[in-house]
Parts: sequence; structure tokens; C-alpha cells
Amino acid sequence: MANLTLYHCAPSRSSVTLWMLEEIGEPYDVHLLSIKKGSNREPAFLAVNPMGKVPALKHGDTVITESAAICCYLADAFPKAGLNIPIDHPLRGPYLKWLFFGPGVLEGAVMDRAFPRSGEPPRAALGYGDFDTAMDVTAKAVTPGPFLMGEKFTAADVVIGSNLRWGMMFKMIPERKEFTDYTARFADRPAAKRAEAKDAELAKA
Repeated sequence: MANLTLYHCAPSRSSVTLWMLEEIGEPYDVHLLSIKKGSNREPAFLAVNPMGKVPALKHGDTVITESAAICCYLADAFPKAGLNIPIDHPLRGPYLKWLFFGPGVLEGAVMDRAFPRSGEPPRAALGYGDFDTAMDVTAKAVTPGPFLMGEKFTAADVVIGSNLRWGMMFKMIPERKEFTDYTARFADRPAAKRAEAKDAELAKA
């Protein structure tokens, strides 16, 4: 029995962590949940994540929730995969910034654009500021390339790359050349392909 268990809905935000697990290369189990059937709101899963949301990851007796936190945890817990930036490295700060920029800025900007509020909130009240700035800052970060940390592909690319691929797929993020060039650089990664194929199979269950 694997020491890692992903609580997953296919496809969903937890697809990010499915890709990350494939990148890590360690054996893991998938506990499949169904949002449509409400199994994410049943007591058994609420005992794992009281928010009733995926992803959630069990590593032994440790439970981690929130996709960026799981990616950060896995990169540090399994450093042989080479997906983290060590804590004493000068790029550790920028690496953490981009790990959490995904859920903290990109996702909020995209969701607010996709589901507009009845009244425009003041820019200062929004953690992401405004949509156009969020897009411009992201585009500038991925332009030098090939990855966010230069030549090294990291967990931050899993998080930001997933956000951009998903957002462009559903026309919620503009298909800027900076974004399409960046995501094309890792589209053929074996782990990304395995995760996509596995998600497609799990979605049939």
C-alpha cells in the first residue's frame, strides 16, 4: 500500500496535484470522490478536509490540503525529483512567490472575470489587484524562460502552468504568445501526459 493518498475529483483543481505526484515519481493511491454525487461532503471525507474540497493529500499520518501547499510539500518531501528550490537558495523566495501566486492571484483574477460581481469592488480590496495587471505580471515572468526559475522546472511551474493551461482551455485567460509558448515547453513532459491520461480514465469512473 502506497504511503501517499490523493483525494481527487477528475477533472478538478486536484488535477494539479495529480500531475505533481506523477512528477515526483513515488507510488500513490487515488481516493476518487464525486462532487456531483456529494461524496466530498460526506463525514468520511470531511474528517480529512472539513472544507469538503479537493485536493487533499495524506502522507502517512500527515494531511495536506490546498493544491499549491501540496505541491510545495511534495517538492520538499521528495527532493530527489528536483522540483523544489532548497530553503537556503537565493531563488527560494521567488519560487515560493510563484507557487502561491497561482491560487492567491491568478485564480482570483480569473474567477472574478468569469463570474462578475454585481458591483465593481475597489481595487485595493482585491488580493490580486486587477485582471490586466495579473496577466501582465505573469506574462513577464514566463517570457525569459524556459521556466519560472530559469532553466529549472519546479513545482511552481506545475502550479502556474496548470492555471494557464486550464484558463486558456476555457477561454478565461487570453491566449497570449507568452502563455502559449511557456505552456508548450512542458506539454510533452511524460509526467504531464501520464497525469492527463490517468485523469481521463478516472473521469469515466
